Amino acid sequence: MDGPAAPARPAGLSAYVAVSQALGLTLLLATGAWLGRYRGGVAWQSALQLNVHPLCMVLGMVFLQGDALLVYRVFRNEPKRSTKALHALLHGLALLVSLVGIIAVFESHRAKGIPDMYSLHSWCGMAAFVLYLLQWLLGCGFFLLPGASFSLRGRYKPQHIFIGIALFALSIAVCLLGITEMLLFNIRDSYSLFVPEGVLANTLGVLLVAFGLVVGYVLTRDEWKRPPLAEELALSMDFKTLTEGESPSGGSQ
Repeated sequence: MDGPAAPARPAGLSAYVAVSQALGLTLLLATGAWLGRYRGGVAWQSALQLNVHPLCMVLGMVFLQGDALLVYRVFRNEPKRSTKALHALLHGLALLVSLVGIIAVFESHRAKGIPDMYSLHSWCGMAAFVLYLLQWLLGCGFFLLPGASFSLRGRYKPQHIFIGIALFALSIAVCLLGITEMLLFNIRDSYSLFVPEGVLANTLGVLLVAFGLVVGYVLTRDEWKRPPLAEELALSMDFKTLTEGESPSGGSQ
């Protein structure tokens, strides 16, 4: 006998998710076009190593982080454990890609004799990465690995959600700072003349903001939140009973 039909996807959700992915892929293409057309391309062991940094940070701290945040909206009817694992996996991949970008900029600075960690972009960027790493570790500890009690998870969940959205917004802001810094270093004298490189880089900045706004809108629509499945409600009650000694009716054992 067939089980109950999966709930229908809320109206409008698929369209907004599709727009977010179109914007995300476009901003990655714009980043590649900027670096390839005007900054000489990307390479590791060369003077072009610095260009690895913006490419990795846009890919990791913006696109992959944004997609990781959307997991609970897109995969609404899949088992919660699988959705959690994918959420953590995408965040972990974003951290790994971003780490490559951070290593690239430090090595490039060392090779060229440029000081590290002096700009607002570098301060905010390092803060965003470190906080993102801590957020990922805490999230895995509270929600993916066994050990945390039901009530502890419940108390931490609102903070986890808020910090996740705040870090996503901070990451986009840091990218905007980085774009401006890179333009002022390379085309300071011609930037105000609307040269093609400046227009393309500014367009990339607008795409970053648009991607962030669409993802943020999807995340903050209450009716688009992932509803708990019936079996998940039963499992969460059993988990509460095991970790806190409460019976399903709420009485103490």
